[in-house]
This record gives sequence, C-alpha cells and structure tokens, in this order.
Amino acid sequence: MKKKNMVAWMLCAAMVASAALTGCGGKSGGSGTQAAGESTNAGGQKDGNGGSDSADPVVYKRLYSSESSTLNYLVTSTIEEQRVGANCIDTLVEYDSEGQLKEGLATEWNYDEASMTWTFKLRDAKWVDHTGAEVADVTAQDFVDAMKYELTPEYESANAQNLFGVIANAKEYYNGQVYNGGADEDGTTWPAIDFSEVGVKAVDDHTLTYTLAKEVPYFISSLVYVVYMPAYGPQMEELGKEFGTAADKMYYNGAFYLAEFSPQERQVYKKNTSNYDAANVFIDEIQRIYNAEADTLGPEMIKRGEVDWAEISADLLDDWLSGEDTKNLVSRERPSTSYSYFYCFNFDPQFGDEYEPDNWRKAVNNENFRKALFAGLDKTKEVAVLEPNAPEDYILSTVTPFDFAYNADGKDYTTVGAMASMGNTFDEAKAKEYKDAAMTELAAEGVTFPVKVLMPYNPSVVDWDKECQVVEQQMEALLGSDFIDIIIEAGPTDNFLTEIRRSGKYAFMKCGWGADYADPETWTDPFYQSKGESGYDPGYKYGFMANAITEGTPTAPVVQEYFDKVDAAKAITIDTNPRFEAFAEAEAVLIDHALVIPFSITVSPYIATKLNEFDAQYAPFGVSRMRFKGQKVLDHYVSMEEYEANKGN
Repeated sequence: MKKKNMVAWMLCAAMVASAALTGCGGKSGGSGTQAAGESTNAGGQKDGNGGSDSADPVVYKRLYSSESSTLNYLVTSTIEEQRVGANCIDTLVEYDSEGQLKEGLATEWNYDEASMTWTFKLRDAKWVDHTGAEVADVTAQDFVDAMKYELTPEYESANAQNLFGVIANAKEYYNGQVYNGGADEDGTTWPAIDFSEVGVKAVDDHTLTYTLAKEVPYFISSLVYVVYMPAYGPQMEELGKEFGTAADKMYYNGAFYLAEFSPQERQVYKKNTSNYDAANVFIDEIQRIYNAEADTLGPEMIKRGEVDWAEISADLLDDWLSGEDTKNLVSRERPSTSYSYFYCFNFDPQFGDEYEPDNWRKAVNNENFRKALFAGLDKTKEVAVLEPNAPEDYILSTVTPFDFAYNADGKDYTTVGAMASMGNTFDEAKAKEYKDAAMTELAAEGVTFPVKVLMPYNPSVVDWDKECQVVEQQMEALLGSDFIDIIIEAGPTDNFLTEIRRSGKYAFMKCGWGADYADPETWTDPFYQSKGESGYDPGYKYGFMANAITEGTPTAPVVQEYFDKVDAAKAITIDTNPRFEAFAEAEAVLIDHALVIPFSITVSPYIATKLNEFDAQYAPFGVSRMRFKGQKVLDHYVSMEEYEANKGN
C-alpha cells in the first residue's frame, strides 16, 4: 500500500507545475503586505465571521452577464454552471493557494497497486439546505450515488464520459443501460449490468473506494473536478431530473450554500457555518447580480463603490491608469496556465449557404490553405488587444500551455521530445508561399476565391469583437483579399457553445479548453475521437476532424495519424517519461499539419477588485480557481503596486 503523502508527492512533483507556476508563492495570511498599504486588520476586511472584530457581515458583489441554464454540477460541463459546484460542494482533496495538494473531505488515502484501488477516509461533514439548515451527514454513499446519477443516461450528464476508461465498468454500466443487452451501432453487445459492478464503493459511512479500469497516473488530480463531487442520494432519487433546477432543489456541503437563484436577476451565496472548514471562509455573502451590460456598467459601478469586481476593458485601460481617481483601482487577475486558447478549423461546416460551406470544406481540407492561415496569424497583434504592454508573455506555440506538467525528470512537457522544436508560428514569407501553393491547388478543384471564412464571437466576452477585427485586418492585409474574406459575426450571448461551436456554425474560430487533470492527455480531449465499427464518436469535439476521415478527404491520413498516436500515448500508463514523449508526438502532428493553431494562455485581464487574487485556491485543472474559500474582501480596491507585492510574496 502506498501512503497518502508518498502518492501525493510523486504525482505533484512529477506531473504538476504546482510550485513553478507563474505567480505562485508564499503569502502571509492572504492579506498582502503592509508596505502595499493594507490595513493591519485582516487586510482591511469587514468580516463578521472570522476575519476581523467587526460585527458587519462581509458581502461581496459583482455583475455577470451569462446566465446558467442549470445548477446541477453533476451534468454540466460549462464554467459558468460549475460555479455552484465549485463553491458549494466540497471535494475529496483540494489545492491550496500555492498549488499544493491538501486534504478536503478526505483526511487520508492510499493506493493498492495490485487491485488498482484507491481508498479514502472521510471526515465528519454535513449537508445543508438553501437556508443553511443541516439536513444530513455526508457519507461515502453520497459519492456512490452521485456517480450513479452521472452514469444514468436519462440525466444526460456531459461529464459521464470523463469516467469511461478510468473507473472500472463505468462505460459498461452506462452502455448497458443504453442498449439493455443489445448491440450498439458498431455491433458491440452491451449487457445490462448492476451498478454494484462499477468501481465505486461505500465500505462504510466514512470509507470510500474507487477501483480503476487501468493505471491512471493523473487520478488524484482529477478529484477536484465536478465529476467526482458528491450529492445527497435520497434527494436525487426523489427529484430525478429536477435535481439542481433551483436553489431549494439541491443540498450543499461546501464553503457556501446557494440561498437564492433568480434567473437573469441574481444569485446569492451564503457562508455555510456548518462546513468543517468554516474558519477559513471569510466572506458571509456573495451577490452575483445579472446585467446583460455588465461589461459596460461594471467599471462605472466600481467608481461608485457599488460592486467589488469588474473587468477593465482595453478601451478604458489607458484612461483608468492615468486618471487620478482610478489609477489605484486597477490590478490584474492571477496568471494561470489552466486554460489554453487555439484557433480551430471546422471540417464539418453547418452554416448557411451565404457563407459557401461547400467551398470552405474543400479549402479547409487543403494543407497549404490551413498552413497559410497558420503562418499568417500574427498572435502578438491580437493578444495586444488584451495586453498591450507584454503580449509575447501569453503567446503559445503548443496547445498545451507551458508550466502545466513536468515529467519524472522535472522537465516541462512542452520541451519534451517532438514538442521541443515548436517555435513561433508566425512567418510572413512562408504564409505567402503557402497561399500561392493553395490557390494553385484549390483552383484545380474548382474552389472560388476569396474563400469566405466565417468567424463568430460571443458578444458577452470582453473585447472578443475587437480581437476578431484585428485578425481580419491583419490576415487579409498579409494574405490578400483575393485569397480570404474573413466575415465577423456576433453569435448569441447565451448558449454560444451549443448554438455555434457544438453545432458547427463557424469556419475558423478562437476556442478554448481548460485542463481537467494534471496530465497531457487532458489537452487531447477537445480533438480526439474514438472510433467504433459504425464511425467516430462526435461528442462535443472541436473542429470535427474525424469528418475528414469519414469523408475520405486529403486530410484523412494526418487526422488518422493523430488519433493513432493519441491511442498509443494513452496505452502508456505507468512510465511518465515515455508517456509524455508519446503525447508530444501526437500534439506535434496537430501543429505540423496545421490542424489547429495554438494561440495563447489566458491573458490576465486588468480588473478592479477588492480580493487578493493570491489568496484563492490554485491548480491548473479542475474547479479550484473558481472557489472563494480563503479569500477576504478588503476595504479598498487592490492597486497594481499591491498586486505585484502579493504576486511576489
């Protein structure tokens, strides 16, 4: 048996960039530094529950503009809808503000190599309702019941596939319900099996086991994602699909409970005083106030002291930094390598005839066409929309961000094997060469020029429209309006992913992916598609690359090569170094053949905030960064000087 501290150390040291992440470092009590001008009273916080001597409750207010369609953390895969789970549901393990693994609901754990079984010992904890009243004990069975709910097809969990191939018999149980002993479209028979055969067990109220389908080197890190969160079984059984549809239709065991959910009005979170770690929760109430114009109104409300957080967009930044009344109100979000942005080519266009989908389909399957756009994208100019001072700090040459994962020798994954040769992708001369070759080849296939390139954006995302305008102007100027015609189009504010990306209503678009666990495999999830006898699983995949194979296009061989290399990498489960090298080979195929254009990590936006960003939990995967546990509301907005001091501590 491997004990907790050994397993945790090995996994964190070998695979996670915990201590080496940009911006990580030790801090004293999360209150910043005295030299930065903070009050000696818990960072100037007004706190009635553990932060200071004040009796006034600490209320944190901010606007939001994109509404949740569900509160059910067990079924949703969107960041906005996972906020409830992140703040209201505790996980087995957590990551502290410095990215180090720590105890959560589990106080100890061990791993049996022979049986591939993880055993977790749970602490005493309580479920509360939307009023904060205690309703039940948290037990190991709550984790079992939550997984059963996720693996029940009628509940349509977007997270269920995260369990396939990880938890023993998870896929078999799920498909057994779908096909009930019959064969799927590939001819594979799926007998209905009892849930007791799935690799999750409540040994007793305080002992939980997971049995894996195979060696999973990143398993412990995946436990901070929603798919492994518990839920109160009797309530789920009673409510079924109604679970998580309102604040009073779920229970909470985390730092906060959701007291009110009024769609397109507000969300109110309140401190859960029954939580085992309530002493480290310093905010009494979180008020998220809906406004479709949040991006515009937020900065003005900051000036009036009406909200505690707002993003300062690029068009306001210079004025704010130079204004006497505003210059000390501006700081930044904590840098992160948890999210990667990339440009996707859509191989299965489903947009209207006015955008010439058949013409695009021919063009996108020409490698020289893709490489012309690949080499012709000046990322620095686009990133400068969000970060005019040092845009090069955020640019990526790989899909996987730097400082995300390290091999057994402590080597950054992005410098391993085939990844080591990846450099700056922008090259004007090569872009023009690729253009000339593409025009010759495509003209012979009957492609008409300029090729229409539909590029949608979400209006609710700050400055995305400006980024699109820069891309349009820069790429058309370089490659010529005789070659491409980039068409910028505003998509819907709500359900953008479903309506645009997942529906294939784009040609070329900036997309993003957040890591779910500490391993390079997580960065294959957007693109990789498994194949059955009747075809490829469409899932919610980016770019629909498998369509190139099914349609027999010229891109088919390289897509197949990528899929095959991912399969080979996944099969290496124990040895970290060869596993990382194999994933590096797979990612190199994506990049070398311009199937995807790496773009940037998340640019730390300029913000006005009363929170010290470096008090928050941190990990480049899961839901840690969304949590307010450990954060304190200051009596002033953080200045840039104070931000830099906190960052350096």
